Amino acid sequence: MVNRLYVVARSALVLRDEAISHIARRLLRAKVHRPRNDIILFLLSSFLLFSCTTKTPQASLQTVSVYSTFAAEPWLDPLYACAESVAVISRVDDVSSADIVLRVGEPEFLASPAYQIDEEEIWVVAHHETPIPSMGLEGVQALFLGLGDPSIQIWVYASDTDVQAIFDQYVMEGRSVTSLARLATSPQEMADVLDSERQALGILPVNWSMKMSGSSGIYHVATVPVLAITKSEPQGAVNQLIGCLQEK
Repeated sequence: MVNRLYVVARSALVLRDEAISHIARRLLRAKVHRPRNDIILFLLSSFLLFSCTTKTPQASLQTVSVYSTFAAEPWLDPLYACAESVAVISRVDDVSSADIVLRVGEPEFLASPAYQIDEEEIWVVAHHETPIPSMGLEGVQALFLGLGDPSIQIWVYASDTDVQAIFDQYVMEGRSVTSLARLATSPQEMADVLDSERQALGILPVNWSMKMSGSSGIYHVATVPVLAITKSEPQGAVNQLIGCLQEK
């Protein structure tokens, strides 16, 4: 009887120990897995919080179309600088479709608002080693009329360009240049010719003659305004750009 009670008691102790071990193992597993679950919950919460956070959309910049004559191209860099946080500049080839037109000198007919943003000097220029001396108005007129030294290469622009219109107004005074004059398509081409040909004589704005390796000013034609012309009274980004150019 005593032995039987001992066996029963022994069995109860074994069952108790197994139960305690089972509970201990569950607690141990719980301790091991709890941090992982916490990390997963943290990452999930962070993802949901991030995905639900709304970003303030950046205001879209206004697109401003710009037409520039060749002579006014030096003012494009300041325009782009002014537009960095104000507008997107779109170059166009059609002057009628432009929000802003940049040109040197006043056009013959001006019906739209125009704002002076700078000024430019126009010169009759030659190669820095030219044998042609500086001269007055009558001497320049004679050369461009074809009455001077025939060895001198006379260079002009198309009659509808801003620089040529200024030259015709201030120098030619209604008379036509010689039919033997050679035609430059841009101030850049004119500068290249005058930089390489000792016998060449042409018309250049100061900002373009500075691109030559050396030049000789033969005659000062005029100092004229650089204009920004708009279709109507400027508003918004157009108004800001013109104001910025005037301050440059």
